[in-house]
Amino acid sequence: MLKDRLTKRWSTYEPFCIPLGDKRIADIVITNHALARWNDRISREENTIADVCDYLWDRLKRGSVRSYYRNEQDVYLVDDDLVMVAEFGKLDRTGLAGEPLHKMIVVTFLGKMSETMELRDLKTYYSWLRHSRRMTLIKNTRKRR
Repeated sequence: MLKDRLTKRWSTYEPFCIPLGDKRIADIVITNHALARWNDRISREENTIADVCDYLWDRLKRGSVRSYYRNEQDVYLVDDDLVMVAEFGKLDRTGLAGEPLHKMIVVTFLGKMSETMELRDLKTYYSWLRHSRRMTLIKNTRKRR
Protein backbone atom coordinates (compact mmCIF):
# COMPACT_ATOMS: atom_id res chain seq x y z
CA MET A 1 0.00 0.00 0.00
CA LEU A 2 1.45 3.36 -0.96
CA LYS A 3 -0.33 5.39 1.72
CA ASP A 4 2.21 4.63 4.46
CA ARG A 5 5.42 5.41 2.59
CA LEU A 6 7.81 7.59 4.53
CA THR A 7 9.24 10.71 2.94
CA LYS A 8 12.82 11.90 3.29
CA ARG A 9 11.94 14.29 6.12
CA TRP A 10 11.83 12.66 9.52
CA SER A 11 8.36 11.78 10.83
CA THR A 12 6.38 12.84 7.74
CA TYR A 13 4.24 10.79 5.39
CA GLU A 14 3.09 11.16 1.81
CA PRO A 15 -0.53 12.08 1.07
CA PHE A 16 -3.02 9.34 1.87
CA CYS A 17 -4.75 9.53 -1.52
CA ILE A 18 -4.39 11.53 -4.71
CA PRO A 19 -7.32 12.73 -6.83
CA LEU A 20 -7.47 11.72 -10.49
CA GLY A 21 -10.62 12.94 -12.17
CA ASP A 22 -13.53 11.90 -9.97
CA LYS A 23 -11.52 9.14 -8.24
CA ARG A 24 -9.26 9.27 -5.19
CA ILE A 25 -6.31 6.92 -5.74
CA ALA A 26 -4.94 5.23 -2.62
CA ASP A 27 -3.19 2.26 -4.22
CA ILE A 28 -1.63 1.26 -7.54
CA VAL A 29 -1.64 -2.28 -8.92
CA ILE A 30 0.60 -3.19 -11.86
CA THR A 31 -0.40 -6.31 -13.82
CA ASN A 32 2.29 -8.69 -15.09
CA HIS A 33 1.35 -7.72 -18.65
CA ALA A 34 1.83 -4.02 -17.82
CA LEU A 35 5.23 -4.71 -16.25
CA ALA A 36 6.31 -6.66 -19.34
CA ARG A 37 5.15 -3.81 -21.62
CA TRP A 38 6.94 -1.27 -19.38
CA ASN A 39 10.23 -3.17 -19.61
CA ASP A 40 9.71 -3.72 -23.34
CA ARG A 41 8.45 -0.36 -24.57
CA ILE A 42 9.28 2.25 -21.95
CA SER A 43 12.45 1.65 -19.96
CA ARG A 44 14.24 -0.96 -22.12
CA GLU A 45 15.76 -2.39 -18.92
CA GLU A 46 14.46 -4.67 -16.18
CA ASN A 47 12.39 -2.74 -13.65
CA THR A 48 10.38 -4.11 -10.76
CA ILE A 49 6.75 -3.47 -9.94
CA ALA A 50 7.91 -1.21 -7.09
CA ASP A 51 9.91 0.94 -9.56
CA VAL A 52 6.89 1.42 -11.83
CA CYS A 53 4.60 2.14 -8.84
CA ASP A 54 7.05 4.73 -7.51
CA TYR A 55 7.16 6.42 -10.91
CA LEU A 56 3.37 6.51 -11.27
CA TRP A 57 2.79 7.63 -7.65
CA ASP A 58 5.25 10.49 -8.19
CA ARG A 59 3.49 11.51 -11.43
CA LEU A 60 0.09 11.37 -9.71
CA LYS A 61 1.37 13.66 -6.94
CA ARG A 62 2.70 16.14 -9.53
CA GLY A 63 -0.59 16.12 -11.40
CA SER A 64 1.10 14.80 -14.55
CA VAL A 65 -1.49 12.07 -15.19
CA ARG A 66 -4.59 13.01 -17.16
CA SER A 67 -7.29 11.32 -19.20
CA TYR A 68 -6.35 10.80 -22.86
CA TYR A 69 -9.83 11.71 -24.07
CA ARG A 70 -12.25 13.90 -22.15
CA ASN A 71 -14.98 11.27 -21.91
CA GLU A 72 -12.80 8.16 -21.74
CA GLN A 73 -12.03 6.77 -18.31
CA ASP A 74 -9.58 3.99 -19.14
CA VAL A 75 -6.79 5.51 -21.25
CA TYR A 76 -4.43 7.94 -19.51
CA LEU A 77 -1.53 10.13 -20.54
CA VAL A 78 1.49 10.48 -18.24
CA ASP A 79 3.73 13.55 -18.74
CA ASP A 80 1.87 14.23 -22.03
CA ASP A 81 3.81 11.37 -23.63
CA LEU A 82 3.31 7.93 -22.05
CA VAL A 83 -0.02 6.25 -22.89
CA MET A 84 -1.37 3.69 -20.40
CA VAL A 85 -4.60 1.77 -19.94
CA ALA A 86 -5.93 1.62 -16.38
CA GLU A 87 -9.03 0.35 -14.60
CA PHE A 88 -10.24 1.29 -11.16
CA GLY A 89 -11.55 -0.75 -8.28
CA LYS A 90 -13.10 0.50 -5.07
CA LEU A 91 -11.24 -0.16 -1.84
CA ASP A 92 -13.13 -1.21 1.25
CA ARG A 93 -11.85 1.87 3.11
CA THR A 94 -12.91 5.49 2.85
CA GLY A 95 -10.91 8.69 3.00
CA LEU A 96 -10.76 11.06 5.95
CA ALA A 97 -13.88 12.90 4.73
CA GLY A 98 -15.76 9.66 4.04
CA GLU A 99 -15.26 9.66 0.25
CA PRO A 100 -14.64 6.28 -1.44
CA LEU A 101 -11.04 5.36 -2.21
CA HIS A 102 -9.91 3.56 -5.36
CA LYS A 103 -7.03 1.42 -6.51
CA MET A 104 -5.68 2.09 -9.97
CA ILE A 105 -5.04 -1.17 -11.83
CA VAL A 106 -2.62 -0.54 -14.68
CA VAL A 107 -3.56 -2.99 -17.44
CA THR A 108 -0.89 -2.10 -20.02
CA PHE A 109 1.43 0.59 -21.30
CA LEU A 110 0.84 1.30 -24.99
CA GLY A 111 4.06 3.26 -25.43
CA LYS A 112 5.30 6.83 -25.80
CA MET A 113 3.72 9.18 -28.28
CA SER A 114 7.14 10.71 -28.97
CA GLU A 115 8.35 7.30 -30.24
CA THR A 116 5.14 5.83 -31.74
CA MET A 117 3.31 8.40 -33.84
CA GLU A 118 0.21 6.17 -34.17
CA LEU A 119 -0.56 6.72 -30.47
CA ARG A 120 -1.46 10.35 -31.16
CA ASP A 121 -4.88 9.24 -32.40
CA LEU A 122 -5.86 6.04 -30.60
CA LYS A 123 -9.19 5.56 -32.35
CA THR A 124 -7.51 5.48 -35.75
CA TYR A 125 -4.71 3.28 -34.36
CA TYR A 126 -7.14 0.69 -32.97
CA SER A 127 -9.14 0.76 -36.20
CA TRP A 128 -5.96 0.09 -38.19
CA LEU A 129 -4.96 -2.67 -35.73
CA ARG A 130 -8.31 -4.44 -36.08
CA HIS A 131 -8.15 -4.16 -39.88
CA SER A 132 -4.59 -5.51 -40.11
CA ARG A 133 -5.42 -8.45 -37.81
CA ARG A 134 -8.54 -9.23 -39.84
CA MET A 135 -6.53 -9.16 -43.07
CA THR A 136 -3.90 -11.46 -41.55
CA LEU A 137 -6.60 -13.92 -40.51
CA ILE A 138 -8.17 -13.83 -43.97
CA LYS A 139 -4.78 -14.40 -45.61
CA ASN A 140 -4.01 -17.35 -43.30
CA THR A 141 -7.40 -18.93 -43.99
CA ARG A 142 -6.78 -18.73 -47.73
CA LYS A 143 -3.42 -20.50 -47.33
CA ARG A 144 -5.03 -23.37 -45.42
CA ARG A 145 -7.52 -24.13 -48.24
